[in-house]
This record gives sequence, C-alpha cells and structure tokens, in this order.
Amino acid sequence: MRHRIAVVGGGPAGLTFARVMHRHGHPVTVLERDAGPDARPPGGTLDLHEGLGLLALEKAGLAAEFEALSRPEGQAMRILAPDGTVLRDWRPDPDERANPEIDRGQLRDLLIGPLDVRWGRGVTRVVPGSRDGARVEFTDGRQETYDLVVGADGAWSRVRAALSPVTPHYTGVTSVETSLDDIDTRHPDLARLIGDGSLSVYGVNRSLTAQRNSGGHVKVYAKFRAPLDWHADLDLADAEAVRSSLLALFDGWAAPVLELLRRGTTFVHRPMHTLPVSHTWTHVPGVTLLGDAAHLMPPLGVGANLAMLEGAELAEAVAGGPEDLDGTVRAFEERMWPRAGKWAEFTTAGLERLVSPDPAEAIAVFDRVQA
Repeated sequence: MRHRIAVVGGGPAGLTFARVMHRHGHPVTVLERDAGPDARPPGGTLDLHEGLGLLALEKAGLAAEFEALSRPEGQAMRILAPDGTVLRDWRPDPDERANPEIDRGQLRDLLIGPLDVRWGRGVTRVVPGSRDGARVEFTDGRQETYDLVVGADGAWSRVRAALSPVTPHYTGVTSVETSLDDIDTRHPDLARLIGDGSLSVYGVNRSLTAQRNSGGHVKVYAKFRAPLDWHADLDLADAEAVRSSLLALFDGWAAPVLELLRRGTTFVHRPMHTLPVSHTWTHVPGVTLLGDAAHLMPPLGVGANLAMLEGAELAEAVAGGPEDLDGTVRAFEERMWPRAGKWAEFTTAGLERLVSPDPAEAIAVFDRVQA
C-alpha cells in the first residue's frame, strides 16, 4: 500500500521533493497557498551549484531541460567601490558550468511539469499523532490526513510549529528591492555597468547589488543595517518617498550607481530573518521540514540549492524504503541537521562581512568564493 504523502509549499524544496518522488512512481500532493502559479511575482534569479541544486536536478531527471533554460553567462560578477572604481571584474570561461543562473519562475515551471499541485490550499497548522496520520488543517476549515507531511513552506512555516517552537529572528540587515525592465534597450548605460551577470557595490554597513534575470529584467537590492522599524515614519507604498530615503542613505556614491535606484519603479521591503544556526527538533512521526522551514539562513546563494538537494535526498530515501517510513525520515533528519548547520554558520558569517563597517571584508569574501 502506498503512503499518503503531502508537501506543504510549492517552492524549490517542495517541488523538487515531489518531482523526484514522481520519477520513482510515488504520487505526492503539493499544497500551495497561492491561487495559481502567476498569483505573485516568482522572485529573482538563482545560481544553481554543482553538488547542490544541480545534483538535485540530476536526481529529478531534469538536467538537460535545465541546461537549455539556464544562463551560464549570468555567473559574471563585477564589484565597484562607492566612487565607481572597478575593484573586481570576473567573467566565466565559455565552458564554465559550476553555477549557471536561472529565473525562479522558469525553475518553478520546470519542476512542476506533471505534478499534482493543489493551488489555493493555505495551511493553518499540522497536528501529528492522530490515528489516521498527521492532520492538515486549511484556511477554509477543511482537514485532510496524511502518513507524512513535509513542511517546505518557507521562513514563516505553518508546519514548523508541529516540531519546534522556534521562530525566525531579525538579523539587523534589511533589504529593499526594486527592478528595471528591458534594460538593454531602455537603460543601455546601466546594462553596460552591470555586465552579463551581477554588479555589487559595498560601503560602510550598506551595499547595492544589481542582478540580471532573463529577458532584460534586472533586480536591484539595497541592503543596509537598520532597526526593524527603520521605516516607521516612511510610507513604503510611496515609491518616491522610499526612493528619496534610499538616495539619502547612499548619498555620496557614484552617480551611475545611484541611477540603479533613481530608475527603479516600485520598492519592496525585505528584512532579513534567520533561524538559529543549529536549529534541530525532536523527531515527530508523520512530519518533517525542508529548506527555509527547517534552517532559514541569510540569502547568499545557498538556501535554495540546499533545499532542493534535501528535497531530492528525502524523496530518494522514502521511495527506496517505503516499509519503514518513520525510520527513513528520522535518518534523513539526522543527516540533514549537521550539513545545514555548517551552511548556516557559513552564510551567517558571510552576511556579517558583506554588510559590515569595513567594505574590504566583502571583497575578501568574493575572493575566497572565486578562489
């Protein structure tokens, strides 16, 4: 008899888990709160790493499809000083495939494929331990039970409470995101400034990053250290007011760099939260966590990669040993925790150096990664 399995969350972790299970002939129900795949912007671009996200796609049988969609040239990275001086200008070799870029929306659509995604199914909580399995309670009052519920529902996971009382805490670093469309035609000067991949500028306790997506779309991120309520006297819905506040914050930086903010249209506030570096929980039969729900860490290019690999590994373990489902999940958690802890420690230290009083620290991080 097949186990009834649901994954809560249609992000990279949940979809990779479901897709690998599907490849092994095991159906999984994906419960996603969004009304549909286009209910909200899917986010920016991701660089998938060898041994992490790329390995997960191989396990899902999607390596060739990914290569057709990916942008190897997006690996290029340029770093400027606040005065506009070029400090680093790294460009990948033509055959470099270690960290190719792909838009989040493209990755989502690639993973969904034939999956059973139930859109508009917001989960309020999961209650383990019932006679029929773990009970999933939905925002519309309905309930369903499953032999295993996999929480892949992100930073503010509703599934996590079934396993752990821990909630994310603010890092002291916030991010404000804006974007530019059709950059090569409408903003050719900024297109040249950014190059084929990403551009970063580091100052004292603040940074600006511009990152190419496909189709001439660019995401711009202003990161800075500030209290969580730094915007208390600012209407975040007022784009001009937010723009003025950011321009004041980055006052004195080179004019071409500040154009990244001046030409942005809308602004989205994204304070950075994390879970404790060593977050674990006492195993509970019928429920487990993946990705940000399990180990939310600073967004430094690792989280989605690690989440996808976890989803693939859990799927392979469950598909390969369905008789002892609980033992399989318990063993997976014990393997996941130490690896996730190491990456959480690495990214937490990285954030401290990338948004720090000494911009040279950020350059040192770049040089270490590229080496």
